[in-house]
Amino acid sequence: MSSLFKRPGKAAFAFVLVTVALDMLALGVMVPVLPKLIVEFEGGDLQRAASIAGVFSFAWAFMQFLFQPVLGALSDRFGRRPVVLLSNLGMGLDYIFMALAPSLPFLFAGRLISGVTAASLSTATAYIADVTPAEQRAGRFGLIGAAFGVGFILGPAIGGLLGAHDLRYPFWVAAGLSLLNAAYGYFILPESLAPESRTATVLWRSANVIGSLDFLRRDRALALLAVAIFLSFLAHESLPSLFVLYTQYRYHWDAATTGWALAIVGVSQTIVSGGLVRPAVKRFGESATLVAALGFGAAGFAVYGLAPTGGIFMAAPPLIALWAMANPSFQGIATRVAGASEQGRLQGALASLRGVSGMVGPLFFSQILAASIAADAFSGAGYLIAALLLGASLVIAQRALRGRSPEGAKA
Repeated sequence: MSSLFKRPGKAAFAFVLVTVALDMLALGVMVPVLPKLIVEFEGGDLQRAASIAGVFSFAWAFMQFLFQPVLGALSDRFGRRPVVLLSNLGMGLDYIFMALAPSLPFLFAGRLISGVTAASLSTATAYIADVTPAEQRAGRFGLIGAAFGVGFILGPAIGGLLGAHDLRYPFWVAAGLSLLNAAYGYFILPESLAPESRTATVLWRSANVIGSLDFLRRDRALALLAVAIFLSFLAHESLPSLFVLYTQYRYHWDAATTGWALAIVGVSQTIVSGGLVRPAVKRFGESATLVAALGFGAAGFAVYGLAPTGGIFMAAPPLIALWAMANPSFQGIATRVAGASEQGRLQGALASLRGVSGMVGPLFFSQILAASIAADAFSGAGYLIAALLLGASLVIAQRALRGRSPEGAKA
């Protein structure tokens, strides 16, 4: 190992958790207000706003789809730290741009820029893979989910309260948090990837969408897992695509109520990600934990779609939270296949899958809601489709896991 590089210790893991929490807090404060700002720009036309919100989400995910593999390959070559820092700086400046947006096209341009710069979560996941033994990764990925949840406990609640006064205020708060995160990382966050573990050059053949997705075909189990992960990602897109406008339409919730509801979702996820993933994986193994989590998620989406009242609707977050055990298990299994110098490309490839789902999902789910509003018909269909997607993910994941040795089970 190079004498100039000192491998990060346990404190570095804590630094990454703070980084992710601040990123999610910055993102979370905008969740209750961005669709409502679109409604405002459209003169109160809720049906048209639902369609436009889907286009916004598609555009953001398309930029992620194009640039995440590039950022993953760059992090394998130059290290995780510079990618995280530039990402946070770019997001902070972009939130300022969005706060000042005078019209819908400017707001749309801001979302495009945000899609390019929002890379820190996948890079943070690669960071954790760098500094964590394989058998402990699922548990630590669960803690990343907990940090994610902390951001969504505070973020939507703050965004809802600020948005009740002015829909622009949350964007300024998000900008400040992202710039603070960039400063925090510059002075405190150490590098995780040793020089000898980096690629000699940027592998441009995998730093593009086709090469990135082809990376996932190298192993049959990994390819099947990739399909299952994609379906899980696609189901997840129903949450940001539907939650705000669906609850406004069906239950007549305002921005503050929506913010508190999203905070409850964040609390539930944090409890599960921070407190249940590690003991569940230790007791039952990654595979059994994954299958159970997908089943809980499918049940939660069914409740979302069928709930006749807002109170019953809010009985679903605990079930959705248990689904949060799926991604750490997926990640833990997948990182065993990739080598030390490939973790960035793996996370870039998985981020590409998220990008595809982020392009397809918002358009699909938002158009279902828009059509339901136009026809004055049953509006919970999108959530029921999400439940079916998780059911399919469960079946494919079981095929991928068949015959695997139970790594991490009852360690």
